[in-house]
Amino acid sequence: MTDLSVQQHSPHSEAVLSIRNLSVHIASDAGVQEAVKSLGLAISRGETFALVGESGCGKSMTALALLRLLPDAGWIASGQIFLGQTELNGLAEEGMRGVRGGQVGIIFQEPSTSLNPVMNIGDQLIETLRAHTSYRGKALKQRAAWWLKRVGIPDAEKRLSDYPFQFSGGQKQRIMIAIALAAEPRLLIADEPTTALDVTVQAQILDLLADIQKEMGLAIMLITHDLAVVKNVADYVALMRAGEIVETLDAATFFAAAKHPYARQLLAAIPTFAKRGKPLSAFDPNSAVHESAAGITVQTTASNSMHKGHSKPVDGPVLVVKNLSVSYSRKSALFMPTPEPLKIIEDVSFDLRAGETLALLGESGCGKTTTAKALLRLLDKQARVAGQAHLLGENLLTARGAQLRSMRQTIQIVFQDPYASLDPRMLVGEILDEGIAALRPDRSRSDRAAQVRSLLDRVGLPVNTSERYPHEFSGGQRQRIAIARALAVEPTVLICDEPTSALDVSVQAQIIDLLRALQLEFEIAYLFITHNFGVVEYLSDRIAIMHQGKIVETGSTENVLSSPAHSETQRLLAAVPRL
Repeated sequence: MTDLSVQQHSPHSEAVLSIRNLSVHIASDAGVQEAVKSLGLAISRGETFALVGESGCGKSMTALALLRLLPDAGWIASGQIFLGQTELNGLAEEGMRGVRGGQVGIIFQEPSTSLNPVMNIGDQLIETLRAHTSYRGKALKQRAAWWLKRVGIPDAEKRLSDYPFQFSGGQKQRIMIAIALAAEPRLLIADEPTTALDVTVQAQILDLLADIQKEMGLAIMLITHDLAVVKNVADYVALMRAGEIVETLDAATFFAAAKHPYARQLLAAIPTFAKRGKPLSAFDPNSAVHESAAGITVQTTASNSMHKGHSKPVDGPVLVVKNLSVSYSRKSALFMPTPEPLKIIEDVSFDLRAGETLALLGESGCGKTTTAKALLRLLDKQARVAGQAHLLGENLLTARGAQLRSMRQTIQIVFQDPYASLDPRMLVGEILDEGIAALRPDRSRSDRAAQVRSLLDRVGLPVNTSERYPHEFSGGQRQRIAIARALAVEPTVLICDEPTSALDVSVQAQIIDLLRALQLEFEIAYLFITHNFGVVEYLSDRIAIMHQGKIVETGSTENVLSSPAHSETQRLLAAVPRL
């Protein structure tokens, strides 16, 4: 049995991987910190062992320690790591080069950054095969093509010469799996392999790993914070917190009768339809005092000064979209007729009322984000946008000059990635003030400063946030800053484009509770773009399903989830991992 008792395992046992009393230290400006504390676990052949916990708890640091890939400031302070009967900490670097990729493969979280952008896919696969297998000459290319075909890449032989940018996100993740498994390792470390993928691609990736695991008898260490995925694929679960494993159980027991309070807290934070109307996080965002993500007590005032302009109720929909289409022109070859424009979205229609949440769902590439960008007028110079979009009765797509600036106050967006959407060279106070100064020029500097303080207070951030840079905050805190920036100009409509996709369960719960509280208080209409069905079940009033650029089904959340009419809706729901 795999549990904490593996700390006493003999290295000669049947375990593919056995870790005993592993401790990892990291040096920082604040001194030496213990990132991993006396960790012990074992993984057997053909077994999936899930290491779960929130960002910063030590999951990825454990994986990097196994492969001796720790950052320069980190080192293994104590403990033993056995791969079969070989103790890895005692190997020279030359020996570790044979282990990495040869006996232990790893799938990193973000394939876009882990694939070499200047090498074609074939060369990257062949590099692993040449280093760790006996294939040579033509057999190298044949084996590389076999692996691409094995992970579901069509026209594998032809695509060996393609580069990473020519593949979709799901295809890049499949290529990473092929590279990680090319040398047929004994152990695979999968570090958040499905975090940013939509539900159907996620299901395909997990099914692929399960098939290959069965075929090769592979031991898998799955590192993730997605508990629904864990329940569907794991044999054992170890819950990490602050560098320590606080509970290790077989998967069935963990989800049926978890004993540790932290495990119960994480399970309670997962959004579902049954929890609608109830707070998900440990604190209530409407209460007078709560703990911020940084552990600092913050006083919340919920001042209505944020939305002075929203005191009058709006009759009818605040946003009406009719027959919205977006297409990109294509260049023609020399002396050839101009090809037809590439249609991205076609005849998209929906409406949105004050205080309502409409969830826009669909696979990656179906046109969800393109719809949002078109409504925000971010595609004017790149694409041809047709159709109608009326915001509070005014034509959003034809507005110009002062009228457009005025309408930009009414519709705002929270992007998926706060790392990329916040300027790293500006203080947070400057980021928030910038929007108010541009769209509310009638307000004095002192009024704007007071509003910035109120915004930060409302989203639960410490009082000194204004004087700090975005990189000084966690992912969840950065998303709060992005929400505060969107709220700074007092919008009527807020587009949320995957605002929780990369967040931990508990941080996601805090952000959802915050959005829900703000909507109740200010009657903001949300267009919520996501592939997280749990969030949709909990937060949305209506659902619109997009497929290949068109809305194929619309209805109340309850009706769409319980009685899906369109085959695409049925396919999406069938792919959702559930607790």
